[in-house]
Amino acid sequence: QVQLVESGGGLVQPGGSLRLSCVASGTISSIRDMGWYRQAPGKQRELVTRFTSSGATNYVDSVKGRFTITGDNAKNTVYLQMNNLKPEDTAVYYCNYRPPWSAYNYWGQGTQVTVSS
Repeated sequence: QVQLVESGGGLVQPGGSLRLSCVASGTISSIRDMGWYRQAPGKQRELVTRFTSSGATNYVDSVKGRFTITGDNAKNTVYLQMNNLKPEDTAVYYCNYRPPWSAYNYWGQGTQVTVSS
């Protein structure tokens, strides 16, 4: 059984930075099968970024150039570095793991990011 635990959220002023972490416990295929999603109040959950099977990365247009996903396979951990944060980045951020052999999605409990002055 895989469990995902996020940390690093909080309140930050516009233009500030935060780094989110997600640790996966249990046996996973690879951190390349992990990514970050977010859900703002009243909106659907959306993909922020995730690795591709080749190890490249995909980002939603609104965060390109500001957010960076990295990972450490030895620690089963992925990170989301968020720079130049904007109020519209306010959301609950969720870590996701989807095994390549399954359509099942594992989700963390989410971590709140609030960007406000």
